Amino acid sequence: MKFEHLIEINDLNNPLTQVITREQLWRGLVVRAESPKFFVPYMDDCTITERADKAISRTLKFGDLIINDKVQFDPQNYVHYDVAAQNDIPHSTLRMSIEEPQPHALFVRFAYDDGHTAAEDAENEMYNEYRRSAYQEADIDTIKVIREMVEEGLLPASLNS
Repeated sequence: MKFEHLIEINDLNNPLTQVITREQLWRGLVVRAESPKFFVPYMDDCTITERADKAISRTLKFGDLIINDKVQFDPQNYVHYDVAAQNDIPHSTLRMSIEEPQPHALFVRFAYDDGHTAAEDAENEMYNEYRRSAYQEADIDTIKVIREMVEEGLLPASLNS
């Protein structure tokens, strides 16, 4: 299943919405990768097993389920999650890309790929509808948590703030 959607971060037509800077949004996406329990409360544990210049490897624990993945960073642009095939889990990816079609008009594009063929997707269409809905809700929650972190001052507007 290949699925993507866009979430608007700053509604520039609504003066009541706090404008989030690209840097705040970026740091929020990095926090989601490095400390995912803020975003996924049912996760039991996340251990960063390796850290490189623009990537981390992690072990995620959900009860008896253990998932190993790698997260790559292109600063201020995207965070890319890559889950290698393991046990009953097929290879999959998620890319969260920041888009800014005009100054301060920020969006995040969430792009999922579970590695299945078109034929497999057709067989699983009903199940995939539920997955798309769950992914979209989780992504909306991600942006909500980032917005809350900004409002609480945990993600200042710039590193100099």
